[in-house]
Amino acid sequence: MVEGKIRKVSGPLVVAEGMREANLFDVVHVGANRLIGEIIEMHGDRASIQVYEETSGLGRGDAVVSTGAPLSVELGPGLLTNIFDGIQRPLETMREKYGSNLIRGIDEKALDRDKKWHFVPAKQAGDEVHAGDIYGTVQENEVILHKIMVPPKKAGTIVDIAEGDYAVTGAVGHLKLADGTVEDITLMQKWPVRVARPYRQKLPPVDPMITGQRPIDALFPIAKGGTACVPGPFGSGKTVVQHQLAKWSDVDLVVYIGCGERGNEMTDVLREFPDLVDPKTGKSLMERTVLIANTSDMPVAAREASIYTGITIAEYFRDMGYSVAVIADSTSRWAEALREMSGRLEEMPGEEGYPAYLTSRLAQFYERAGKVVCLGEGDREGALSAIGAVSPQGGDISEPVTQATLRIVKVFWGLDSSLAYRRHFPAINWLTSYSLYRERLEGWFSEHVSKDWTTLTGRCLRVLQEESDLQEIVKLVGMDALSPDDRLKLDVAQSIREDFLQQNAFLDVDCYSSLEKQYAMLHLIFHFADEGMRAIGAGADVEDVCNLPVHESIGRAKTIPEKTFKEEFAEIEAQITSQIDHLIKNAKEEN
Repeated sequence: MVEGKIRKVSGPLVVAEGMREANLFDVVHVGANRLIGEIIEMHGDRASIQVYEETSGLGRGDAVVSTGAPLSVELGPGLLTNIFDGIQRPLETMREKYGSNLIRGIDEKALDRDKKWHFVPAKQAGDEVHAGDIYGTVQENEVILHKIMVPPKKAGTIVDIAEGDYAVTGAVGHLKLADGTVEDITLMQKWPVRVARPYRQKLPPVDPMITGQRPIDALFPIAKGGTACVPGPFGSGKTVVQHQLAKWSDVDLVVYIGCGERGNEMTDVLREFPDLVDPKTGKSLMERTVLIANTSDMPVAAREASIYTGITIAEYFRDMGYSVAVIADSTSRWAEALREMSGRLEEMPGEEGYPAYLTSRLAQFYERAGKVVCLGEGDREGALSAIGAVSPQGGDISEPVTQATLRIVKVFWGLDSSLAYRRHFPAINWLTSYSLYRERLEGWFSEHVSKDWTTLTGRCLRVLQEESDLQEIVKLVGMDALSPDDRLKLDVAQSIREDFLQQNAFLDVDCYSSLEKQYAMLHLIFHFADEGMRAIGAGADVEDVCNLPVHESIGRAKTIPEKTFKEEFAEIEAQITSQIDHLIKNAKEEN
């Protein structure tokens, strides 16, 4: 144990002397209240400490004691349905013990030491085990089977192991290591948050993460194990988009990190998620969710830790073979915490005052995503998808955090305030957004949805781009200058925007669309486009084509329930053909 004295206090930064024997990233206790901090810089015997709590009242000469261990998280049964702060203190437990207001210096254990879990062994005495092997299982809740794994860098022979009810620190058995020492096998393990958990092999992401959000799945898909960012100005719907992803994505678990955002947004999550039914399991959505809350009124320094805490928990579940989504809201607030600490450390500032290492820190976060072959026996595969919101000031995506993020991630869902003001949600701008996974996922969509899925979605993007070009012409010379074909294109593009891309997150029948329904909606719109071109070619007036009664039926197609859409879509398709045939017949009679 190393003990030093405070020399300087500057906001969340404390400089202590007499710390020569301490290590970088050691957790320390500062002052009489034993505030939790982390050493982030060493100069001789002086340690610069990032304190994760309010530092008022600290002064020169106060004691600083190093624990000798890095900032780590507790990993085991009890993580799910829980809500933690940025350094994994359980907020609900703290509220029950200390009241609604957080008291400084509380060092509450993340996992309940009293609760018993029923452990079922998968190994027996005499078995050799290696890192990542599964000792046994705990049914954490009705949704998730928690697999108790051999920690990384551990291997040996099981001396004994038994089924029963155990606390997370209780010994379910004993493991004899190669050097002859015997250790307890417990339900819990610890892992330092700044170190990525190891895996056997990284795989190319080839399966899409189905979100049920039409602009994302059809135009800008993300793969399981992929990375994405959602930048947008205030009021453009970043939080709602992230809530939708957390609710409807076809992943096994979600780790939602509220990093520096307003407290009422986390309150919305806490109120909504327990009442929402997971479409995959029929159970509460909270049963597959871990929440990390470090809101804007909490200490700035803890924002930096919250991102690492969340992704380490996600890696732990990935190592069990699950598909996990990490949703960080928002990395801009995390970058602001980096900027504040960098300024107090008197480091040379980079662009807009952010530290020069901003890009590398962002990369360290996003590069922990991926689809992997996990450690341990068999070919257990897990996937970790990382989705980060970015909150550029004034919606300016040329600012450093957004640009650094775009150099790292493969999917960009650019939110547009002008779309949001027009009540077009999700306000994803189809002209600026992109996904680098489209070609890689083409085979999956062809096999599981339709062979012409990529053709239809590609055509959709082309029509929207052509609409943008045509609108420029309309502004210059007016609508009358366009050919009938181009006027029909504008009508079809409007149908794509309003009938397909717009989606109501608060309407039960429209908040989630299956891939089959998305494909059917696009097929319906382009069937109308092709039939309309046939009518114009036969001499029909483009205004008559665009004003056909079936146009309204296409617009209402998204409100048709999933159970009956096939029959009703087939009826609408027949109406399109019938009304176009009637229009052509009238045009021929008039001519």
